[in-house]
Amino acid sequence: MIISRKSKTAVIGLLLIGAGTGCRSSMHLSLFGSKRSSSHLSQVDRSEWTVPNATAIPPFATDENVCIDANRSDATIGNSSTQSVILASAHLSESVFSKANAGDANGVVPDVVQVSKPDPIANAEPSQAIDLTTALMLTAGQNPQVAFARAKIEESQAQLDRAQALKLPSIRAGVNYNKHEGRIQDVEGGIIEASRGSFFSGFGANAVGAGSPTIPGIVSQFHFADAVFQPRIAQRTLCARRAGAEVATNDALFATAIAYIDLLRTQQELAIAAETLEQATKLAQVTEEFAKSGQGLVSDHDRARTELAMRKSELIRAEEQAKTASARLAELVRWDGTLRLEASESHLNPIQLWNRDCSSQALVAQALSNRPELVELRHLVGEAVERLNRERNAPLLPSVLLAGSYGGLGGGVGGSATNFGDRFDADAVAYWELRQLGVGESASRREAKARIQQARQKEFALLDRIAREVIESHTQVTSRAKQLEFAEEAIQAAEDSHSRNWERIRNGKGLPIEMLQSMQALANAQKEYTRIVADHNVAQFALCRALGWPAE
Repeated sequence: MIISRKSKTAVIGLLLIGAGTGCRSSMHLSLFGSKRSSSHLSQVDRSEWTVPNATAIPPFATDENVCIDANRSDATIGNSSTQSVILASAHLSESVFSKANAGDANGVVPDVVQVSKPDPIANAEPSQAIDLTTALMLTAGQNPQVAFARAKIEESQAQLDRAQALKLPSIRAGVNYNKHEGRIQDVEGGIIEASRGSFFSGFGANAVGAGSPTIPGIVSQFHFADAVFQPRIAQRTLCARRAGAEVATNDALFATAIAYIDLLRTQQELAIAAETLEQATKLAQVTEEFAKSGQGLVSDHDRARTELAMRKSELIRAEEQAKTASARLAELVRWDGTLRLEASESHLNPIQLWNRDCSSQALVAQALSNRPELVELRHLVGEAVERLNRERNAPLLPSVLLAGSYGGLGGGVGGSATNFGDRFDADAVAYWELRQLGVGESASRREAKARIQQARQKEFALLDRIAREVIESHTQVTSRAKQLEFAEEAIQAAEDSHSRNWERIRNGKGLPIEMLQSMQALANAQKEYTRIVADHNVAQFALCRALGWPAE
């Protein structure tokens, strides 16, 4: 992969334009060393490297990919945090990963950087390009953990509806037939012989003898403490589930962002491995020609062959990592695992989502006001408090039974069923209960108090964890931004060394094997820069997650 100086300058201009025009969002592009991309392969013009009978190495073809259609997601993005991060990522794709063939303000189309995506190992495999915005939208719309959390909201909503309807009566209708033969005891205590039968139908069932029907036709039976406090408990649970769904969404979005960065990193490393392999191939050819002509040593050619074999192995390993990164991202976005995903961007550039001048204390305060985990735990504390109130008032409030039955009753001596007529029964019962002589009441209250303490201790632990996550992420962002500067210097020095070594060889002052160390140094500097950029971007998203994906 060779990028000309002229094309590189054009792309830098485009990126700067994209960053400058992206002021409508707080997400800004930070080009740490805008002279190069993270792959930034050697700028030496190797077209002048001429060796007798040397075989030219053709460049790998550039893949033309089509972005995934975001309409595949059939779910609605329903919370502000999700919309915030997706809109932010959209701006990120628009500014940082702007297409190289976009025109400038005057409508002039600059030179296009032709970046190849070498894939010699699995060139025939079907692939699909995906960008960060699409990946986040697919995750928010159809990730199983997100869907599960939303299903928990529906469950809690149903529980709230049931608690609010606790005082409403139930309606029953049925029929029953009763037949008695033999002795029976009358109300005065005497034993008599009787043969009778009765039939009832209407609202209610099992109406036998003088008592009310065992199964009333219209019945409302509840504990007043449940009727008062259960809706409050269910409301708190519902609010906690909603906050929990936002937590699950944020976690899934963060995991997707990290997986996407990892996919882009592995693709970048694959490009570096392919470029280094091309250099090692040419080096092996040159040392072979020098050895055959007597201008070089055979041992130099052996060293070049060793390097070539190692670079081939490295390319296969890079291909493996790219495939596994694709599988991990496909799992999160629920894409066809057999279709290999590829990041639509060709460069892994450092991004800047937050102002590094912000103090850790200010960021911690911001996180404590934004994190949905805190909202969830506070509602769980409120739920435990309402349960304690319910247990405290339970002995003072009665259980209630309101029942009414209406239907037709008929019967007679023997098996006859005559004398049908209307029958109406009504019952109103209220009773108080002291469970297990008060021991049960005391135990229930202690249990409710313990749940409050558990929820509060979880809240305290979460406060400490949030502070730690914010400070840790902020420290990583600051540290890795400084590492980028040194990585830039390392690449520049490696390029200078590579260029000077080539000049010496071209002027007949050295042997081709002297290129080996500078080639290795350049490859290592490129890979280190790619790793640092990926870690820097991960830290940026980790800070976003630690702050609760704030809307601003």
